Amino acid sequence: MTTFFQRLILTTLFVFLLFSQYGFAWGLTGHRVIAEIAQRHLDTKARKVLKELIGNQSLAYWANWADFVKSDSTFRYASRWHYVDLPPYMEKDTFVSALKALSGENLFSQIPVLEEMVKNKSLSTDQRSFALKYLIHLLGDLHQPLHVGRDEDQGGNKIKLTWFGKPTNLHIVWDELLIDFQQWSYTEYATVLDIADKTTVAQLQSGNLEDWFYESHVLSDKIYDNTQPDSKLSYRYNYLFVQDLNDQLLKGGLRLARILNELLG
Repeated sequence: MTTFFQRLILTTLFVFLLFSQYGFAWGLTGHRVIAEIAQRHLDTKARKVLKELIGNQSLAYWANWADFVKSDSTFRYASRWHYVDLPPYMEKDTFVSALKALSGENLFSQIPVLEEMVKNKSLSTDQRSFALKYLIHLLGDLHQPLHVGRDEDQGGNKIKLTWFGKPTNLHIVWDELLIDFQQWSYTEYATVLDIADKTTVAQLQSGNLEDWFYESHVLSDKIYDNTQPDSKLSYRYNYLFVQDLNDQLLKGGLRLARILNELLG
């Protein structure tokens, strides 16, 4: 019994340290906000197929699964699926060319692969469910701008600063702290954000994957420009970026809904 509890404590500590170092993209709350917004925009056919693939649980239930399994060596090959690193301040055509030229598996390369798996009815339910769980999460990662960040600082992980006097780094500010500062549960946050009319929803859902990546790239440049190393961040930083934060969460949710409706409709 003692050995079991020792192993449990060590496993918990390992997972904590792993995620403390690399952070959750959007944290638990942010990914759930995006998934909850998507859930509210699913059509009837998509809801039916989703039930076949992931049961009665909501998208929000599975939104962080791809981060949780990082602690399992079985899924270590997928660690690079969560981000891309590119140089700053690129014009769109240059950015898209650089994005397509990236070697190896990454956030940009894997989203289409997962989409194909989700809609491929010749695959097993387990295979399609696996792809769906990753797709839910990676669409969230795409809209966290520091997951379309810079290699030299690991998407802001190496930029040390303080948040209301507590030491942290830029990546964690955007993954967790800025969202948690709003003081909403994920369902409350989704309700607060999901108020756009049909015309605006269609506008936010428009475009393609390259367009959405470029939006995050532009926003990441804005973040870097306004967040110097050793900055002391507090209320002013929230004032400066809360609208960008909210826009990205809403876009992520609406675009995830669009993709799932297209794949499963």
